[in-house]
Amino acid sequence: MTSPYEKYQLKQVINASGRMTILGVSTPEPAVAAAVNYGLGHFFEMKDLVVKTGAYIAGLLNVEDAVIVSCASAGIAQSVAATIVKESDHLLVNLHSAAHEVPHEIVLPKGHNVNFGAPVGTMVALGGGKVVEAGYANECSAAQLAAAITPRTAALLYIKSHHSVQKSMLTVAEAAEVAHRHQLPLIVDAAAEEDLTCYYQMGADLVIYSGAKALEGPSSGLVIGRANYVAWVRRQSEGIGRAMKVGKEGILGLTEAIERYVRRAPVSGQQLVEKMTPFIGRLNTLPGVSARVVWDSAGRDIARTEIAFDEAALGLRTGEIVQQLKTGEIAIYFRGYRANEGKIEVDVRSVTPDQLTTLYTCLATLLEKRP
Repeated sequence: MTSPYEKYQLKQVINASGRMTILGVSTPEPAVAAAVNYGLGHFFEMKDLVVKTGAYIAGLLNVEDAVIVSCASAGIAQSVAATIVKESDHLLVNLHSAAHEVPHEIVLPKGHNVNFGAPVGTMVALGGGKVVEAGYANECSAAQLAAAITPRTAALLYIKSHHSVQKSMLTVAEAAEVAHRHQLPLIVDAAAEEDLTCYYQMGADLVIYSGAKALEGPSSGLVIGRANYVAWVRRQSEGIGRAMKVGKEGILGLTEAIERYVRRAPVSGQQLVEKMTPFIGRLNTLPGVSARVVWDSAGRDIARTEIAFDEAALGLRTGEIVQQLKTGEIAIYFRGYRANEGKIEVDVRSVTPDQLTTLYTCLATLLEKRP
């Protein structure tokens, strides 16, 4: 059988950037693929499937309710719409033309108004909301968040992500306290986070996860939270959610992935350190290169390899190195967020030992060929 790489003339990829949407996110294990395949081959009453898998997941996580959506971005849009529409039949089908009739502003810390591959504000707008920023780019306190609330506010939004500003930001628990003091819901986007219950336990009313990142399921999203809010999210399948619907295969695949996720021991940061230590040792033999272990900036138990380049000695900009490795015979993707500082990171979670050797060889060859 001809592989898709050959059939469509696609490059092989080494994903050293982490579970990124641009690379297909993750590679689910066989049991999850089997659940997807079963879904593809059978019919279901979809509303029943959505409700009962949500209840099953809620039982696994000990939360009030859950619903599977097409992706985390759709989860943001549908959660925003849920807090605006609530139980209104009129707004459900007239969301964008009638949002001025009810509160529709979504308050979030200014440092959380980020682009994660698409702007947060775009997802809020899809859900009929209008972003209102609280605080400043480098800080947001509970008082600053509360000061941005007006009678037009429908919900508060908190983006728990490495993309967000980390310093001088209030916690999820503090944001929940502000929200509930003003009788408003708190939505937390925790797309790539690994703890499926902590933000709910901190008081968030809706928490959104990517189904394909930490959970390693198919392309999908998960929204958990308080029963009434989840019911309003689920109701959006008759509104904007129709354009974001998830298939039966995605629902069964993610449910299986969640069940396996909560029952297996997670890979620890220390295990990742052990995996990358020989790789770091080899990198440190290259002239103009310095490698070390660094930890996830958003506080997750994820260790990565940081590679710092002496650009003056090498005669190469870090951005050029990143680009050349992407466009080689094998497309190698790093985390290049700090390339402007002469540093990149290697996320080894989805990289095999053989691929680490290939990665080292390609980098060493590139540096040897520099002018």
